Amino acid sequence: MVRILLIEDDTDINQMTAEYLRGKGYEVEQAFSGTEGRLLFLQNADRGYDLILMDLMLPGISGEELLHTVRQHSRIPVIVLSARNALNDKVDLLGNGADDYLTKPFELAELEMRIQVQLRHAGTPAGTLPEGIRYKDWEVDTSALCLRVRGVPVELTAHEFGIVELLVRRPKKVFTKQEIYEAVWQQDYAIEDKTIHVHISNIRSKLKKTGTADYIQTVWGIGFKMAE
Repeated sequence: MVRILLIEDDTDINQMTAEYLRGKGYEVEQAFSGTEGRLLFLQNADRGYDLILMDLMLPGISGEELLHTVRQHSRIPVIVLSARNALNDKVDLLGNGADDYLTKPFELAELEMRIQVQLRHAGTPAGTLPEGIRYKDWEVDTSALCLRVRGVPVELTAHEFGIVELLVRRPKKVFTKQEIYEAVWQQDYAIEDKTIHVHISNIRSKLKKTGTADYIQTVWGIGFKMAE
């Protein structure tokens, strides 16, 4: 599994980004300061990370200092996430060892695309990138955005596929409606919104003829997960 070190002091951005990437099949370790990020990076030098995502304006040591430390020990890809969007800032960072620069606010889907580009450039074996997942009789093809049951495609909308992919990537986790909505729609969840129930019902209806509608289990009072 691809291992990412995420260093971001904004708790909301850190948690949202980590949850999204975990839902896409990445292993994410979180740090909330430059000092903590450096410590995790150095402590894991034996196993290593495949990529680092980092803010610039960090408590403790700065992002620039942290980037210098990383480059002293490794050539792994580093993507900088920052609200600073001046051209000189980008040029300086890219010249000092960053591999890419994404200005805040950013779309999580674009971030993942940039991650995959950097991993390919770094020579991460294609088999380690999250492109397809099997779960019992399901094959979730994330590159073609297609769900197949015993080889037969099931026609899903983009949001329905997003829900299926999220659940299958972490089959033992119970996802709340809020977690599902914010991960798939990438918007704040509306209280008492019935969207998730409607989409789960539609997915089950489409799966009924395959005999796998019960793969998605309702955990009453909490949310949904994959059946054991």
